[in-house]
Amino acid sequence: MSVLTCVRHGQASFEADNYDQLSALGEQQVRLLGDFWAQQRLVIDEVFVGPRVRQQRSAELAGIGYQQAGLVWPEPILIEGLDEYDLDGLVNRFAPRLAERDSEFARLVESFRLSQKLDRLRSFQRMFESLLRHWQIAGAAAADVESWPAFQSRVERVIGGIQAQSPPGRRVVLFTSGGFIGGVAQLALQVADEQALELNWRIRNSSLTDFVFTHERFTLDSFNTLPHLPDPALWTYR
Repeated sequence: MSVLTCVRHGQASFEADNYDQLSALGEQQVRLLGDFWAQQRLVIDEVFVGPRVRQQRSAELAGIGYQQAGLVWPEPILIEGLDEYDLDGLVNRFAPRLAERDSEFARLVESFRLSQKLDRLRSFQRMFESLLRHWQIAGAAAADVESWPAFQSRVERVIGGIQAQSPPGRRVVLFTSGGFIGGVAQLALQVADEQALELNWRIRNSSLTDFVFTHERFTLDSFNTLPHLPDPALWTYR
């Protein structure tokens, strides 16, 4: 059996000019992850990263403490398929069209737009949950946005490729995003689409979700753990 660990990137920069960069707290989260792995003397055989800066920077910072302990950090390999949902397409194309035809979603968008600082994350989450559920239900209807079925197929291709190429007894680490990890959990558990999103909403920044696998089997072993962050003050979801 081999082990696949999916790591969600550290906290990104919500509402900054560039979301796709780690916050100071996000950098701390993934540095502590690398230190934890080094303390455990965990042998990591392969590291794969998605195309986003927040994913690649998370792998880079986790590797620093690991290497400083004298351990060999594998050169990260880029896999484009480890990307998050098509956030640009969802927010900039799918959401405006949805708001035009769905008054309840339009109300959620307006509520977020008018929200004050203390309620900003909460109102965004309400809007985003509604957006993604409509996206799931739409199936392949939105031609200029990656569809939910296409996203699921992408997750399956990436995981299937790792299963096919990894010999027994390997430890593989993926640095990716919450949506992708929720998709992998759905693949392992065979739950309905709506439950896949519920899994996604619970995934914390820099958390670990472990799967055990062979060429034929793929099983969830642990979900959304933070052994490197014993202080809840360091836990974030966005």
